[in-house]
Amino acid sequence: MERASAATAIKEDEQHALAKRLRERRRELGLTLKAVADAAGLSVGFISQIERGIAIPSLSSLVSVSRVLKVNVGDFLTQPRVDVPTTRQAERPVYAISENSVTYERISSSFPGNILRSVIIHEPPGHRGEPISHEGEEMIFVLDGTISVEIDGETSVLKTGDSVHFLSARVHSTWNHSDQPATVLWAGTMDVFCEDPVEPLHNPNKTEGR
Repeated sequence: MERASAATAIKEDEQHALAKRLRERRRELGLTLKAVADAAGLSVGFISQIERGIAIPSLSSLVSVSRVLKVNVGDFLTQPRVDVPTTRQAERPVYAISENSVTYERISSSFPGNILRSVIIHEPPGHRGEPISHEGEEMIFVLDGTISVEIDGETSVLKTGDSVHFLSARVHSTWNHSDQPATVLWAGTMDVFCEDPVEPLHNPNKTEGR
């Protein structure tokens, strides 16, 4: 079935521009790498890799870092808005944070008071997501393929039709350990589309950035 054309992904030169902007914004706020990592629920090493342009953040990671740095993720990534309750497979735009990376299809709608967000995620073979923890809860349902899901150090292999539901505050990550693409349905309460107002960050560890 013919799909809707893919939305623009961040190209390599734009990826380096993203890295530079995030690094400069962190320094502008006077935050250390550790302060950003702790507030975003990510590792210091991963934040450093993002700022050097050698790691591509997932959608949830980019949202988490943007919140800490008090910038809108929409400045880096254009995501589709859905204001109707029904989506059609052939009409959903496919978008990505970077070329040749994980791609997303938004399937949840936006309306006053909604708290559930949902996307279909396409993971290429070998893709390993970064460990992260954040607010809310989420569920992963494997539509096709096989992935490994690690939660607080415990790994489960999920095959087509399997699912997992957990508190997002637990450190979690996914890995497509197979040689075939995997497609999963992700649903959670984290505002990955950045449609809610961002609350100011209070960080007691504010110091001069590196």
